[in-house]
Amino acid sequence: QVQVVESGGGLVQAGGRLTLSCDASQSIVHVLPMGWYRQAPGKQRELVAGITSGDTPNYAESAKGRFTISRANDKNTIYLEMSNLKPEDTGVYYCNVGRTAWGRSGPADHWGQGIQVTVSS
Repeated sequence: QVQVVESGGGLVQAGGRLTLSCDASQSIVHVLPMGWYRQAPGKQRELVAGITSGDTPNYAESAKGRFTISRANDKNTIYLEMSNLKPEDTGVYYCNVGRTAWGRSGPADHWGQGIQVTVSS
């Protein structure tokens, strides 16, 4: 079983920056796509950014130009660098291992417990 752990969330003012990290427990994840999802209060979970096993990124329209997803050299960790944050970016952010970078069913489906990001206006 792959363990997925997110870190780096918190409270930030609008226009600020925050970087999320996601650590996966097994080296096998370096051959799997990974991604970040957000669930705002009262809304469905949605893809924010994904990265393929070959490290090609994909972004939701709301994230383009402001967020950057990347994978560490050890391949077991991904990051989400968020800048120019807006109140509508508020939500619980989840890391996924295994769904495609476009959020579709993939070779696996492992989720972290989620981490809160709150952007104040």
